[in-house]
Amino acid sequence: METTLRGVGVSHGVAIGEVRHMGTAVLEPPAKQIPPEDAEREQGRARQAVEAVAADLIARGNLAGGEAQHVLEAQAMMAQDPELMADVERRIAVGSTAERAVYDAFAAYRALLAGAGEYLAGRVADLDDVRNRIVARLLGVPMPGVPDSDEPYVLIARDLAPADTALLDPALVLGFVTEEGGPTSHSAILARALGVPAVVALPGACELAEGTVVAVDGSTGEVFVDPSEDKRDAMERAARERKAALAASTGPGATSDGHRVPLLANVGGPADVPAAVEAGAEGVGLFRTEFLFLDDSERAPSEEKQVEAYRKVLEAFPEGRVVVRVLDAGADKPLAFLTPADEPNPALGVRGLRTLLDHPEVLRTQLTALAKAAEGLPVHLEVMAPMVADRADAKAFADACREAGLRAKFGAMVEIPSAALRARSILREVEFLSLGTNDLAQYTFAADRQVGAVSRLQDPWQPALLDLIAMAADAARAEGKSCGVCGEAASDPLLACVLTGLGVTSLSMGAASIPYVRATLAKYTVAQCERAAAAARAADSAEEARVAAQAVLSGE
Repeated sequence: METTLRGVGVSHGVAIGEVRHMGTAVLEPPAKQIPPEDAEREQGRARQAVEAVAADLIARGNLAGGEAQHVLEAQAMMAQDPELMADVERRIAVGSTAERAVYDAFAAYRALLAGAGEYLAGRVADLDDVRNRIVARLLGVPMPGVPDSDEPYVLIARDLAPADTALLDPALVLGFVTEEGGPTSHSAILARALGVPAVVALPGACELAEGTVVAVDGSTGEVFVDPSEDKRDAMERAARERKAALAASTGPGATSDGHRVPLLANVGGPADVPAAVEAGAEGVGLFRTEFLFLDDSERAPSEEKQVEAYRKVLEAFPEGRVVVRVLDAGADKPLAFLTPADEPNPALGVRGLRTLLDHPEVLRTQLTALAKAAEGLPVHLEVMAPMVADRADAKAFADACREAGLRAKFGAMVEIPSAALRARSILREVEFLSLGTNDLAQYTFAADRQVGAVSRLQDPWQPALLDLIAMAADAARAEGKSCGVCGEAASDPLLACVLTGLGVTSLSMGAASIPYVRATLAKYTVAQCERAAAAARAADSAEEARVAAQAVLSGE
């Protein structure tokens, strides 16, 4: 009998197939004591295992490329964390085996993150995966992972570590469903990059029996268990129609009555550029520059290295618009040379622009490198600051840009409710706004963006979030300036229409989402988008907002 489960859809598309479960987790190593004379040998085993796992993660990243490479390189750095390794060696020195010392040291670090307000809860899956890989290597047992299968299947897991998600074979893994995770977790981001339909935060997903047939809708978050033939046919027909619409939709982003809405790409470095160009991106709406700084958490990259990397991206979009976000360090992206290690709640501490204003030499070098990278190119360079709270922040950033001789537009990200509420004031110092909807939702609802248990409040359809977006867009319109969205909200085709109706002037997303958004926008007029936006804002919940907007656009 067909039943329907609902999670959070994080990657478009439909997948129909049999369930296969992720391998079981590594068992807890026994807590046995070793004699003192074995400590040095065990410490050597631990170091070798850590280095081998880090090398494997980097190799997987090199194979995957793009966003996955940056995520896996960050995981490798987690494996090699000197404080963690020191704790492992200390535990071995007092009698633990290498595998038990690794298990206990990672458990202590995990507890430390939870005690810091669980802002890093989304990285706990990454941390557990690193631990499991090291322990498995020390125990000499196979690493749990994606199941072996000659036939395509739908993968079910409690959560997916980036190392597993990055190298999924779309020819075999039709889609995946996880019980935990959230819409902005690493696995969700990588699923979109791979173009694999995915649903996360689905209660009871791991209870689905092996071999059960499911139909997964990565757009709505619905999972149909034992779907009827009629349901399968309807979903497959809808998928074919969507694919045909995508193929027929080309050119710049626009509504059916010709209102232009530039569709831009979010990129994490030069490796992401080919996919953006292939998808028809009209430029870059969010160039994350952290990838350069994460290569070495002990020091900032040289000006020369930064110039080289920035220029590769700028050259890919001649006459296009490239919006660069300066370094967003802190919180889930700590850097040893910049961010304090003892903040009680990193999410509410020194991060983003606050970090850069505390280290003006790092900001100055980055802005100078961007100025040099853009020399002689016809690209329209725009540079924005993360975590702007008020007009004073915006002025400090604009002043720094001018002092560095940067010939570009200066902008501010709206990720804190105060910035949306006082957007007009901020726009007296900068020339554009860009809405980071992931963090804006997090701070609006006091809901950690990485915790699946509060994913309901991370839903970008929440009417309160739409109100803040409308405030920022209205302020930009009043000041004659632009206001884009570069958060994950822009990747939802239906929500893209609502954002357009709210007055947002550009949309930036992962490259894989651009064709879906382009095709959907082209179906509706600006007036329809405005009516859908008004209906969504009048609702009392995210689900009601989504249904109300869909009803307006469907003419119901």
